[in-house]
Amino acid sequence: MDLPNPEVLPAGHCWPSLGMRALEAGIVSLSVPPSISKDSAMVNEPRGNSGPGTHWEGSSCGIESSKDSLKGSSPGLDPERRERLQEKMKRKMESGDKWFSLEFFPPRMAQGAVNLIAMFDQMGAGGPLFIDVTWRPTQDPGSDKETSSMTIASTAVNYCGLETMLHMTCLCQSREAVTGHLRKARRLGLKNILALRGDPPGEQWEEEEGEFSHATDLVKHIRSEFGDYFDICVAGYPKGHPDAVSFEDDLKHLKEKVTAGADFIITQLFFEADTFFLFVDACSKIGITCPILPGIFLIQSYHSLRQLMKLSKLEVPQSIRDVIEPIKDNDDAICNYGIDQAVSLCRKLLASGLVPGLHFYTLNRLKATTEVLKRLGMWTEEPRRPLPWALSAHPKRREEDVRPIFWASRPKSYIYRTRDWDEFPNGRWGNSSSPAFGELKDYYLFYLKSKAPREELLKMWGEQLSSEKSVFDVFVRYLSGEPNQNGHPVTCLPWNDEPLAAETSLMKEELLRVNRRGVLTINSQPRVNGKPSSDPVVGWGPSGGYVFQKAYLEFFTSRETVEALLQVLKKYELRVNYHIVDVKGENITNAPELQPNAVTWGIFPGREIIQPTVVDPVSFMFWKDEAFALWVERWGKLYDEKSPSRRIIQHIHDNYFLVNLVDNEFPLDSCLWQVLEDTLELLNRPTSE
Repeated sequence: MDLPNPEVLPAGHCWPSLGMRALEAGIVSLSVPPSISKDSAMVNEPRGNSGPGTHWEGSSCGIESSKDSLKGSSPGLDPERRERLQEKMKRKMESGDKWFSLEFFPPRMAQGAVNLIAMFDQMGAGGPLFIDVTWRPTQDPGSDKETSSMTIASTAVNYCGLETMLHMTCLCQSREAVTGHLRKARRLGLKNILALRGDPPGEQWEEEEGEFSHATDLVKHIRSEFGDYFDICVAGYPKGHPDAVSFEDDLKHLKEKVTAGADFIITQLFFEADTFFLFVDACSKIGITCPILPGIFLIQSYHSLRQLMKLSKLEVPQSIRDVIEPIKDNDDAICNYGIDQAVSLCRKLLASGLVPGLHFYTLNRLKATTEVLKRLGMWTEEPRRPLPWALSAHPKRREEDVRPIFWASRPKSYIYRTRDWDEFPNGRWGNSSSPAFGELKDYYLFYLKSKAPREELLKMWGEQLSSEKSVFDVFVRYLSGEPNQNGHPVTCLPWNDEPLAAETSLMKEELLRVNRRGVLTINSQPRVNGKPSSDPVVGWGPSGGYVFQKAYLEFFTSRETVEALLQVLKKYELRVNYHIVDVKGENITNAPELQPNAVTWGIFPGREIIQPTVVDPVSFMFWKDEAFALWVERWGKLYDEKSPSRRIIQHIHDNYFLVNLVDNEFPLDSCLWQVLEDTLELLNRPTSE
């Protein structure tokens, strides 16, 4: 079938240079900085992949060292960012707070990795103390593959901000290989190891002289080679290990693991509370005093129960089998029973006073585990965020407390692009204090990909595009929540793979109005003047504080709209800071000497003022490359190369400008909507006027 030629909105009359146009307009404090290459560094010391002695050229601002720029930084907001896992446990136990942790296993397929990371984000909202990731020897677990245990665990720490424990087995591995895995784990920011023996390769397996034969050997090796860097967990078996000579003999081996340096124990699954109580009592009698977490298994299907019993060599109590057998072909009934059974078991455990926390074997299923935690009152989803942006749990980033606003909807991308930084801005974002941003070419990486498959994206964004206005409509549907003309809701955009932030509702009508007219917003925040930090929509940080925001808008729009915008901005002088750039790097800004502008800050009892979000003209030039590329990488490549739809997206990529606007008068109602109304009115005014 022949596709119609795309309708491209007329370009109208354009001046050769918007920079020249702005000068002709007489805009105050206009600065047209030199073009910025990604090889430019923002420090006077080599960092990451930047060359030695690189610095800004053509800038009138003074160059200061990164260390000097960090003086007077504010203290960390969240003490947990500095604590080891065992310290977090101790603090919870001393306060009487109960906690939970979650176990996941690496998927076999790449799309499964995308889904699992989405699950981490969802489950992380409920407040687990930590998660752990199993070690699967058959899947090259220590490699850089996206489905490896090491990669999944690293992603959970760095990109999802979760305290994470990596399982590691030692059987049939050389000491050199194990040491290599541990060094890599440390380099990736992993701080916790569940030390396991692993399964023997066959029934005739025999111990080898000088090699690892038991988990105790691995615990000793970790402590010998890495000291106290890692917190170490070991496995406990409430009825004894299936291969043990006796229950008593297995307890002796558990005591050896703890004596060798283990910090806490997680038990194998069990079904009756008394089984755990007897185990804890037996451990206490032989001198095991470290925390013991019960491992909770949710029965979710007949098949998964049988498989787990086969692998673990454990018996299901007859009382449970009597319930399961009659409904074995009804997965919904079994799942509901499993939830009820787990809730009952957990309540008995928590009521005993012997349980500091609960560890759930999730089987990578979200719904049942979440339901159990909610019934127990342990799902503690907190609307107030420690900072306005998602934290990373990498120990190297624990002092980080300020970021540019541009990556607000793409925090994983920001973390990826800055992963090689040696230091992170702390306290304030100095104009020369940050290393050069890394290239972003790896859009295929599973933690940067859209969670929606190609077929779903086409349903949302259009199997075919007929004009630029059909692109406008996608933005409008995303904001309004209304399904598109084919009945499909638009739940994401290339620049935001998540649902709209709650604060967007405060500007919804204004955003809809400008998007319908070709001002395609990708980032925004309302002005806030002293809202309590506990506010469910805009609040963040510790209790008892107040938060502030300058109104901010970031959008793509056509050249002719930008020309009208420059005329209107003359009336607002220094009240509105702006930065306007096209894909080629033609850019206009009135930011004084390329200084960053704090757009979010908070005041809290007993702390310095904290300003976690800035609009920074330097980093904006790195963000613009990513923002423009997403048109093609995320959207354009959904279509055939020579299709009308592809040409429309390419036209927007090649001809539109990326604009950000900041209204500095945060005590007043935002003027940005009036700026845009005046711009669009001027744009549509007959040329004869």
